[in-house]
Amino acid sequence: MFVPLRWLREPPRHLLVCERSHVRHERSSHVARVRDHAFNCRVTFLIPNCGLVPDIFKSAVASLGEYYLVKNLPLHEIVTEEFISTFVKKGSCYALTYNTRIDEDNTAALLPTGKLILSVDKDTYEELGLQGHPSRYSGKKPMRFIINIDLTEPTFGPDSKRYKRVIWALKEKKPLEFDFLLAWHHTGSEESTLMSYFSKNQIQALQPKVTFSTLRNLQCPVLENNKLKGEPEAACSAQEFFEWFGAILSCDDLENTASSFLSTYSCPQPSTFVDQALLCTITGFILPEKIIHILEQICCYFEEPKLAEWISLVVHGFADSPVSWKENEHGFLRGGENLYNLVIFRSLDYWLQMAVGAHDDCP
Repeated sequence: MFVPLRWLREPPRHLLVCERSHVRHERSSHVARVRDHAFNCRVTFLIPNCGLVPDIFKSAVASLGEYYLVKNLPLHEIVTEEFISTFVKKGSCYALTYNTRIDEDNTAALLPTGKLILSVDKDTYEELGLQGHPSRYSGKKPMRFIINIDLTEPTFGPDSKRYKRVIWALKEKKPLEFDFLLAWHHTGSEESTLMSYFSKNQIQALQPKVTFSTLRNLQCPVLENNKLKGEPEAACSAQEFFEWFGAILSCDDLENTASSFLSTYSCPQPSTFVDQALLCTITGFILPEKIIHILEQICCYFEEPKLAEWISLVVHGFADSPVSWKENEHGFLRGGENLYNLVIFRSLDYWLQMAVGAHDDCP
């Protein structure tokens, strides 16, 4: 494979945005940040000085709920008046095209706000005839376009010209069909379910996969909850901790021995050894509401004296999601970075670290 020389000379741009606050502070933004990151494929949390799975975490991961894979679903079926009134307007409905690549394929995402966002190639855009704008990553000659349709807009009703135009474009002019991941979060007692609604389609109910493991003799950096990246006399900066946790998740060699030069890494100093640490990994289509519930359980965990000084939770978004935070367009380029990490201390102070790659705006 040919690799441009400039790629070897220039490291890819990346951005790590860091915030510090207290979970109970009235102006804390951590819940809003979690809600803004709609499409999550993996959640991992690490609890130092913990060997057995606490009951509150067992129940938290057991209540993650189902999500669904619907194959060969025509896109116009999630723009119908029935679907909008049944799911979009009665809770938080999430939909994301599955096994599509944002740099090559047509993709779509339905946000819980009711915004349907399409990322399509030039030919598809011209055939649809719907209003949109060039992708910010297309260069001087746009080859990809973004279409944003607000399904909850008051003027987007079955009798409106806009609604009829969208239905005609997606159903007759240029029918689009995808495999979709779907999930619906609601607090009411509605009898409708995604499984029953799409019973005539190829639909499969799935459960997030949960694994627990225990790490032995783990070298951990010493953290100070009132110190953050760039602040003087910080024992370990947010950047250093982010890199360390990434090394833990990728199972890199942390001993920095001379026998292996392909992957060596030293734990930030000062550091300490813990006899054991609990690592939980959840993979699937994970809703922000479920992540918020896990964060609430972390706070409950610290209500009683614990050996753990902190708990770290990292959330990875789908690399090929057409959006990252809120409605911001997500670009792939070489990595598709799209993740954040929360470090919650015993005092309930927290660090929030949001990482984006070369083709993303600051969250």
